[in-house]
Amino acid sequence: MQGNLRAAIAWILCCGGLLAAGCGLEENVPVATSRSTPANQVRHVAPRHAGFIKVASFNIQVFGTSKLHKTNVMQVLASVVRQFDVVAIQELRSKDPTVMDQFVRMINATGGHYRYEIGPRLGRTSSKEQYVYVYDATRIEVVPGSVYTVPDPDDLLHREPLVASFRVRGPPPERAFSFTLVNIHTDPDEVDMELAALDDVFRSVRQHGTEDDIILLGDLNADERHLGELGAVRNIMWAVSGATTNTRGTKSYDNILFDASSTVEYTGHWGVLDLMSQFQLTEQEALRVSDHLPVWAVFAAEENQHAGPLAARPTARE
Repeated sequence: MQGNLRAAIAWILCCGGLLAAGCGLEENVPVATSRSTPANQVRHVAPRHAGFIKVASFNIQVFGTSKLHKTNVMQVLASVVRQFDVVAIQELRSKDPTVMDQFVRMINATGGHYRYEIGPRLGRTSSKEQYVYVYDATRIEVVPGSVYTVPDPDDLLHREPLVASFRVRGPPPERAFSFTLVNIHTDPDEVDMELAALDDVFRSVRQHGTEDDIILLGDLNADERHLGELGAVRNIMWAVSGATTNTRGTKSYDNILFDASSTVEYTGHWGVLDLMSQFQLTEQEALRVSDHLPVWAVFAAEENQHAGPLAARPTARE
């Protein structure tokens, strides 16, 4: 146990840039730009480590067959996914049911074993979207029967969240970190109303399931200062703070939220993956990939393993 603890501490220090020379961090992979570099944001995408998992969210703007046929764009997207253990994707717009199969084959072309879970096509207009979870099946497994779309009888949300529960592979089952993801893309024209509904969604998923580690992530179309009723949920914590998440570097829309009192596995390390810096793209080239950047956070692979300093976040009583 002491050896494992020392390894965990070394990895966290490495992520913070204190031991970068000896931890094998990838070269030229900054996750923040000079436009916004909060002090607690990890500056490099470190290699994945057995003691931790990296959870990401990525709005792949209007993802469909047109984008699928752009080789350079798809190479970037596949490379992005390979850096994480599970990615919540928003804005799959295609009617072609083979798009995700083709995308996952591209991701696995280098020898990976990624799989995906997909929700139904949703939306009040002819422009429908689907939520997707793409995950590394060698490191993460889906809990059987856990995938569902949140019921919305009052039609409060344009695209009802897709829920799925996961468990980390590797640790003994009784110690493996298990968690439930709630994937959401709010409508930009009704953000306040949808955020007011999402606080109830968060509580409902937590109260009606057996999992206490509920992680809501996606494109909220709001920064951490304007989360409304969702931001007032007791002990709510947001990973992304003080950083822009759109490709142009002007807005913060995307985030990863959870209950700080129960999800103690959060290490305090997070990032916004800068497509331009990592892949040496111009802004226009990056915009062809997406108008959003991937956001991510790191969690311990074992339950109740507080593996790093939790960044302070404002909380409010319900």
